[in-house]
Amino acid sequence: MSYLEDGILTLEDFQIPTKTRRQKGRVIVIECVQHIPCNPCVDICPQGAITMEGGITGLPVVDFEKCNGCSLCVANCPGIAIFTIDETFSASEAEIGVPYEFRPLPESNESVEALDRAGKVVCQGKVVRVRNPKAFDRTPIVFISVPKEYSMTVRFFKIKA
Repeated sequence: MSYLEDGILTLEDFQIPTKTRRQKGRVIVIECVQHIPCNPCVDICPQGAITMEGGITGLPVVDFEKCNGCSLCVANCPGIAIFTIDETFSASEAEIGVPYEFRPLPESNESVEALDRAGKVVCQGKVVRVRNPKAFDRTPIVFISVPKEYSMTVRFFKIKA
């Protein structure tokens, strides 16, 4: 089944960094598949790592070797379609950075349930930190740690009740 039928993306639907690149440190993943006029990610990237394929209505393309995982594009994406992945976070855990547009903000060390693209719980996670500087245009990024094998699966979380 394709995302056009169920609305859920798979790894085949967008550009992903190679395992070798993911082992070098934090990097972004853009899960944008909509051909709409949008390019804040291109304009905000200080490394010039993001370009648009075919003009303003094209899809963003990442030069993963230029990307340093700064997260500016994550917070400035109006479609909340960009995430960070850091598989070098620890020997057994990856750190995932997700845009978070809810209140209240979670607290560091808070336990969470990590969710996949379909909203299903796939593992337990923990809030590592929350970043919310002015440059993030009022969209905080919550960084959570999850078991490393879920780095390309986890895309959001819910706070445990």
